[in-house]
Amino acid sequence: MFEVIQIRLREGGKTQYFELGNTKPKIGDNVIVEADRGLDYGEAISAVESVPKLTGEEPVRKILRIATAADLDQIKKNREKTREAFTTCQKKILEHGLKMKLIEAEYSFDRSKLLFYFTADGRVDFRELVKDLARIFKARIELKQIGVRDEARLLGGFGPCGKALCCATFLKDFEPVTIKMAKEQNLPLNPAKISGVCGRLMCCLGYEHKLYVELLRGLPKEGDRINAEGASGKVVSVNALKRAVTLDCGEGKFVEIPCGCPQACKLHIRKK
Repeated sequence: MFEVIQIRLREGGKTQYFELGNTKPKIGDNVIVEADRGLDYGEAISAVESVPKLTGEEPVRKILRIATAADLDQIKKNREKTREAFTTCQKKILEHGLKMKLIEAEYSFDRSKLLFYFTADGRVDFRELVKDLARIFKARIELKQIGVRDEARLLGGFGPCGKALCCATFLKDFEPVTIKMAKEQNLPLNPAKISGVCGRLMCCLGYEHKLYVELLRGLPKEGDRINAEGASGKVVSVNALKRAVTLDCGEGKFVEIPCGCPQACKLHIRKK
């Protein structure tokens, strides 16, 4: 067994496991890590985990140290140089007439690699652009096409809840989100109401889904007819959080029936 921790590389990089070695970073600490070619930096975003040594798998790289004051100063300078690189790359994109939208640029810690993130409607032949950029910056150039969800994570912002975007703060990876999840949470199927700033279904629908599945277990569905103590009628709405259903008993009479916990729900259901 050996100890690992999840690190989010740079501001917009992917999340990877790194071996602790002799360092003991805490969540939120900036660290310097081994990279493909040279050094890189990132932020610790998980607690320590113990995992078995795996054979035949890609080796887990090591955390070299918790970032020092000098390291943080280097990262700050890299960000300043990144802004210059971003402007230069935008000009070169226009010169080459490429149909792509530049989103972000990032230097690796030791400036051996310069990454550019972009969006485009289809594939883009950027080989000549890479050659130009490599001549200018004297570094390994990587252009990465991303989707709208990654764009939102890189640029940041605030969701409908008023808080910073989940993808830009604590979410490690993008999980599939479906319209069925919105239906099970009894949300209005209005794209403007259930979509994030990226235009896709809100990520929070996904990580709240398991709770709703549990709370809905044993509850009747809308349209079912049920008999309960003191009431009988057609289910017109289901409230998963309250574990209750509203019945239309006819003649304009509506009654809310509590169902208790999933194990204790004993309504007699007759299908619609």
